[in-house]
Amino acid sequence: MSAVIPIKDVEYEHPLPGNACDTRHAWARVPVEPAPAERTALKDRIKRLLQERDAVLVSHYYVHPDLQDLAEETGGIVSDSLEMARFGRDHAARTLVVAGVKFMGETAKILSPEKRVLMPDLDATCSLDLGCPAGEFDAFCNRHPDRTVVVYANTSAAVKARADWLVTSSCALDIVRALSEKGHKILWAPDKHLGAYIQRETGADMVSWNGSCIVHDEFKAFELQDLMKQYPRAKVLVHPESPADVIALADAVGSTSGILKAARELDAREFIVATDNGMMHKLRTLNPDKVFIEAPTAGNSATCKSCAHCPWMAMNGLAGLAHVLETGANEVSVNPNLIDRARLPIDRMLAFTAALKNGQPAGALVPNIGAA
Repeated sequence: MSAVIPIKDVEYEHPLPGNACDTRHAWARVPVEPAPAERTALKDRIKRLLQERDAVLVSHYYVHPDLQDLAEETGGIVSDSLEMARFGRDHAARTLVVAGVKFMGETAKILSPEKRVLMPDLDATCSLDLGCPAGEFDAFCNRHPDRTVVVYANTSAAVKARADWLVTSSCALDIVRALSEKGHKILWAPDKHLGAYIQRETGADMVSWNGSCIVHDEFKAFELQDLMKQYPRAKVLVHPESPADVIALADAVGSTSGILKAARELDAREFIVATDNGMMHKLRTLNPDKVFIEAPTAGNSATCKSCAHCPWMAMNGLAGLAHVLETGANEVSVNPNLIDRARLPIDRMLAFTAALKNGQPAGALVPNIGAA
C-alpha cells in the first residue's frame, strides 16, 4: 500500500508591480521519509533502474541528501540548474532524471530536446517561476521596448523565450556588467534582491520585476546580527537572492558554487550560511573539519514561511524517483515552438561563460547598442 503524502501549505505572495495579480497561497507535497530498510532497498532499486533505463540522475544542492549522494554514486552530478542541464546534454544517457524543480527540468529539455527528461514530481516548482507568469512578463517587457531583457535561470521556458540573455547567480554580474559597458539598459527578472545586488555592483541602468525567493527573502538582518555575536569568529556566507541588509553583513556573497568555494578558501573554521539549508549536506561533506550554522529565519522580525528550505525541492524523494524510472511517468515537455527561442539566451550565456573560463574576451560576444 502506498504511503500517504502529506500536503504542506505555503504562504506565497506573488508581488506583481501594482499588485495586479496576487497569489496568496501555494502548496507542496512532502514525501514520507522511508524507514531504514525501505531506504536501502529504494536506493538499490534506483541504482539498478538507472542502468536498465540508460538514465543519469542530476540533482540540485537543495534536494534531499539521499538524492545528492545517489547522483554522485551513479555517475551523475550535484550542481546548480544550468550545470545540471549542460551535464545532461553532454552525457551519453538517453534519459535524464532531474531531481530539482520544474524550471530545471524544462531547461534540461531545452538543451536536450532529443532526450527523455523525467522528474520525481512534476508539480515541484519555484516561487520565482510562479511569480513571473509569461503573459504578464511579456506585457512588462512591451512597456520597456528599449531595454535588453535579462532573466534569471529560475524562470519558465516561456519567460526564457522572451529574453535576450539568461544568467545564473554565478555569472550575472559579469554578463550585466558587459552589457552595461556596451550601452545596454537592462530589464531584469524575476528576483528583486538579486537584481538590486547586480545593480549596486555594476551601476547598470536597470528596471526590475518584483519577484523573490520565499527561502532567501526570509533571512533577516536583525536576527543574523544576534547570531554573529554568538559566533564572533564565524564568516558569513550569503546568497545574493537575500535582502540587501543581509547581504551587507556578508563576508562572501555568491551562488551555490560561490558559497562552496568561499567555505573551502576562507580562513575560518565556523561559517554562518544564508541560503537553502539543503546546501548544508554538501558543505559539511566537503569540509568535515568546519562548522556550518544556518542563518536565522525565526525571531522577532521574521515570518519563516519556508524555514530556509524550499518546500518544492522537498517534494523530491526516493519513492518518487524509483516510480518514474520504473514507469516513465512525469516526463517533462516543452512546447516545440518555444525550444529554439528559449535556447538562444541560454546559448549566449554558455558561450559567454566558456569564453571567461578560457581567458578569452567574453565582452566581445556582447553587441554594442545599435549594432546589427
